[in-house]
Amino acid sequence: MLGPNGQLGHDIRTAHQVAGEPFELVPVARDRLDVAVLGEVARVLGQLEFDALVNCTSYHKTDEVEGNATYAFAVNAHAVKAMAEACREKGARFVHISTDYVFGGGLPRTTPLREDDPVAPVNVYGASKAMGETLARLAWDDVLILRVASLFGMTGARGKGGNFVETMVRVGREKGYLRVVDDQIMSPTATADVADVIVRMLIDHLEPGTYHVVNSGQASWFEFAREIIRLAGVAATVEPCTSAEYPTRAARPRYSVLNNEKVSEAVGRPPFWTDSLAHYLQATQDTR
Repeated sequence: MLGPNGQLGHDIRTAHQVAGEPFELVPVARDRLDVAVLGEVARVLGQLEFDALVNCTSYHKTDEVEGNATYAFAVNAHAVKAMAEACREKGARFVHISTDYVFGGGLPRTTPLREDDPVAPVNVYGASKAMGETLARLAWDDVLILRVASLFGMTGARGKGGNFVETMVRVGREKGYLRVVDDQIMSPTATADVADVIVRMLIDHLEPGTYHVVNSGQASWFEFAREIIRLAGVAATVEPCTSAEYPTRAARPRYSVLNNEKVSEAVGRPPFWTDSLAHYLQATQDTR
């Protein structure tokens, strides 16, 4: 597994343990393989023996990515192609984590996006991830592309503000007042639930293809923040604002809710996002 120390990588390791360690899971961290160095991907992976490769690496600091397109495409696209090619050489399955940010452009949406809907990224990060998906599919047949969204996980809590949930709790406590955009609608998702799906997919040898692996339901960032503050018991008010009132360097999708029917039929419906948020806040309350 590449990217073992991030939010998702950490929770995959936990899910693997909870499942009884049904297969050997070998974490390969950045000190062993820097995926930005293209030649290193083929060299290091060529030295390893594996039946499946799970790629949790990504350059995903969305605003920062706008000014670093070359690096973004190196990590999110060209390295992904090299990983898929390495899997092809070994006859190994490739599990690649992508994002809802491959969507957002085109005509306005009000219904959740399906796996076969055309991609239409609105920023460099989304474009680099969309290219990574395409290059992986072209390089190898046995590829699982998992699009996730708006992740919150345990290492974010330990990082003291490393995800949206922890940021809202921290700022809410410090200032007692939050203004959050209400015109960007997405699928809040717990990395623990994504990790459970990944482990299950590997055990069950699911058919190759693209899957939207997100919690059920949808929310604006304002609705997400309001529920965080309510469930965390923080004495703060949360008010909505528009994207125009909170400009960012990179454009964000106005609507990127992902339809999770396909993964629900394959491994069971992911929990509703509010339930997973409540579980996450309970599990992390002693880390703050």
